[in-house]
Amino acid sequence: MTDFKELISDEIANVVGIGKQELLTYIEVPKDIANGDYAFPCFRLAKALKKAPQVIASEIKEKIKLDENYFSKMEVAGGYLNFYINKNIQIMDVLTKVGNGAEYGRSELGKGKNIVIDYSSPNIAKPFHIGHLKTTVIGGALYNIYKYLGYNVIGVNHLGDYGTQFGKLIEGYKRWGNEYDLTENAIDKLADIYKRIDGLCKEDEEVLNKCRENFKLLEQNDEYCTKIWNEFKDLSIKEFQKIYDLLGSKFDSWNGEAFYADKTDEVIDILNKTGKLVESEGARIIDLTESGIETPCIVCKSNGSTIYATRDLAAILYRARTYDYDKCIYVTSYEQNLHFKQIFEVAKLLGLDEKYTRGLEHVSYGMVRLPTGKMSTRAGNFVKIEDLLTNTINRAKEIISEKNPNLENKEDVAKKVGIGAVIFNNLSSSRMKDEVFDINEMLNFQGETGPYIQYTYVRTKSVLEKVGMVPKASDIKAQNLTDEYSLKLINIIYNFEDILKQVIEKSEPSILSRYLIDLAKAYSAFYNENKIICDDKSYQDARVYLTYAVGKVLKQGAKLLGIEMPDKM
Repeated sequence: MTDFKELISDEIANVVGIGKQELLTYIEVPKDIANGDYAFPCFRLAKALKKAPQVIASEIKEKIKLDENYFSKMEVAGGYLNFYINKNIQIMDVLTKVGNGAEYGRSELGKGKNIVIDYSSPNIAKPFHIGHLKTTVIGGALYNIYKYLGYNVIGVNHLGDYGTQFGKLIEGYKRWGNEYDLTENAIDKLADIYKRIDGLCKEDEEVLNKCRENFKLLEQNDEYCTKIWNEFKDLSIKEFQKIYDLLGSKFDSWNGEAFYADKTDEVIDILNKTGKLVESEGARIIDLTESGIETPCIVCKSNGSTIYATRDLAAILYRARTYDYDKCIYVTSYEQNLHFKQIFEVAKLLGLDEKYTRGLEHVSYGMVRLPTGKMSTRAGNFVKIEDLLTNTINRAKEIISEKNPNLENKEDVAKKVGIGAVIFNNLSSSRMKDEVFDINEMLNFQGETGPYIQYTYVRTKSVLEKVGMVPKASDIKAQNLTDEYSLKLINIIYNFEDILKQVIEKSEPSILSRYLIDLAKAYSAFYNENKIICDDKSYQDARVYLTYAVGKVLKQGAKLLGIEMPDKM
C-alpha cells in the first residue's frame, strides 16, 4: 500500500534538513476531510527555523515537488500545510489491500524485536476483582497489537504469590483451617481467613510477629509452609483460569514473585559492590535523591527479608538474560508510579546493557471505582470479575431478547456482547482516566460502546447476506466511491495500520477503540446516505465491497482489543 505520510516526510526533510523519521511523527490526520488527508503542523519547526509557522508552511509549499500521481494539491491553512491525496489511487490501494486475503493492517514492523509485557498479575488466595480488570485487558490488547505488527511478544502473568501477606494467611490457616472446606469457593474462604488474621494482627503485635516469621520460613523453603502455599496457589490459578477463558487472555509465563525468591541474593550482591546499598534504620536501601527521587528504594527489611522491589529487580535481570527484550512493559495502576520509578533507576546499577534499562516502561492507568468509591479487598468492598461478567452477560441476554426475540444462539451472542461491552468499556477512554463502573452505560447499543461496534459489524454482514456475494476488488470502479461518505470511510480504513502503530508508540489502546467508533459512525452515515443495493450494478458492487471492507476492519480491530463479533444480534 502506498505510504503517503512517508512520501510527505521525505519531501519536507529535503527542504528543512530534519530527519524524515522525526517528521513522520509530526504529520496529523485532520478530523475534517475538508482540511486535507494529512496536515503538517509547521509550528513544530518555528523554534528551530526562527520563523512564523505560516511563513514556514508557505516556504515548504514553494520548495517541495509532490508527485501528482499521488497528490492532487497542497494548501496553507494558518500554520499548517495540508495535503490532499489522489483519491483514485487511495481508493484502489485500500480495496486491493483489503481483498488480498491477508489480515488487513498486519505488518513486519517489529520483526526481530522482543517485547515482554507484564500484566494482570492478581494476588493468589484473593478474589479476582475488577481492580485487576484494566491491567488484564490493556495488557491483552497491547500483547495482541504488538504481535500483529510482527514483534515477538512474551506475555507474563507476574502473580502476587509472595510476601508478608502469605505469612499472615499461613498463620490464619494454622489457626482456623479446619473450619473451612476449600473444595468449593476456595478463594472466598481464603479471603475470609485473611480478613480474620489481618484483624487479629492489628490487635496483637505478637500475632503479627508470628506471621512475619511464617514468611521467613517460607523464604527458607520450610516444608509445611511451602506445602500450604502451593495449595493456595493451585486453587487460585484454577479460579483465575475461568476468568481468563472468558476474557480470551493468554500468557506465555506464569512466573510470579516467588519464582524470583532465590534470585534476589545476586541482586543484593551486585548492589553491595556498587557501594550504594546502605543501612538505614535496620533496613538496607538505595538512596535515589541524586536522581530526583526523594523516597529511597528499600531492598531488604530490618529482619533480613526481601520485598517485592528486590524481586522486581531480580525479574529485570532474568528477563534481560532470558528474553533479550527490546522493551519490558509493566501494566499496573498509577498507584505504583513511585515503585517503578525507583526500580527502573536502581536497575541501572545492575550492570545490564543500557538497551535493557532504556527499554523499561511503566504503562499506568486510572482506577476502576464503584459508585460508592474506591475498592478494597481487605474491607470487602469490591466486585468480583466473575460476578461482573456473569451479570453483564445476563443483562445483555435480556436486551437481545427484547430486541430480537427469535434470534438463534442467544447464549453465545449474549456472551460475546456482554464480555465485549466490559472489555470495550475499559479500553474506550484514555487509560489514565479513572472509571466508575456502570453496567447500563456499557450495554447501550446506541452509545459509543462495544455493542454499538458489534451492531455495526452485524449490519455489514446483513448487507452481504442480502447480496449473496462479495465482488472482486479488480471489478470496482474508483469513481463510484468518490462521494463524501464513501471517501470518509476509505480514509479511515486506509489509516488502520497507522492507528495500530500509534497504539504501541503511546501504549494507549483507546486510540484503536476511538478509531473503531469513528469507523462505525462513518459507516452508519454512509449506510443512511447511499442506497447500497440499487439498480446500477456498478455502484452496487462498489458500495457492497466497501461494506465488506468496513466489516473486515471492524472485526479485526475488535479482535485485537480482545472482543469477538457475533454474526447476528
